[in-house]
Amino acid sequence: MEEQEQGSNQAEQKQPEQLPVETPSIQPSEDQAQRLAEAEKQVEYYKDLLLRKAAEFDNFKKRAENESTSATRYAKADVIEELLPIVDDFERSLKLSKDRRESEAFVKGIELIHLKLLKFLEMQGVRQIDSLGKEFDVHYHDALLQIPRNDVPPHTVVEVVERGYTLDDRVLRHAKVIVSMPPTEHGNVEGSGKERPASAKGETSGKPTT
Repeated sequence: MEEQEQGSNQAEQKQPEQLPVETPSIQPSEDQAQRLAEAEKQVEYYKDLLLRKAAEFDNFKKRAENESTSATRYAKADVIEELLPIVDDFERSLKLSKDRRESEAFVKGIELIHLKLLKFLEMQGVRQIDSLGKEFDVHYHDALLQIPRNDVPPHTVVEVVERGYTLDDRVLRHAKVIVSMPPTEHGNVEGSGKERPASAKGETSGKPTT
């Protein structure tokens, strides 16, 4: 037993002592610290520049998409505008046929074609401007005449001479209308022959004058 203990003591004595390793600390020089600070500033600058360019490109992409959509939407406007006089002709033919008491089959045929044409225009985004009984609005109406009326407020559309239409959110054709005005001091009312044009050219850029 004593021999074993002596052997183990000798083995422990032969192991070298492990000294702690000191890691040398490297302190950057003042010049290196300045370069590092400048590099960090450049990184932030280019990062900000990249973000701004990305935002600008995203805005440009959205504008291009909107312009493309608008161009596609209104490319058909010219063709549709050429069809509107045909719609007017159908409406005049219907009115004339009823006044002349044409055959029912003839009137039904015109009505059917007229409805199909209106349905086609509606599918393209065309809508009639609701004008009769509405207040005159320069954005939707062209006033052809002013007539004195005491049964409706002034500047009210009392007759639609030619229908107006919109294409989506754009006015395709203004409605040509006749607008009421207050009766004159002599009591003139509708039918007195005192109608007057809204302007020399039959158009107006604002509310009819009283």
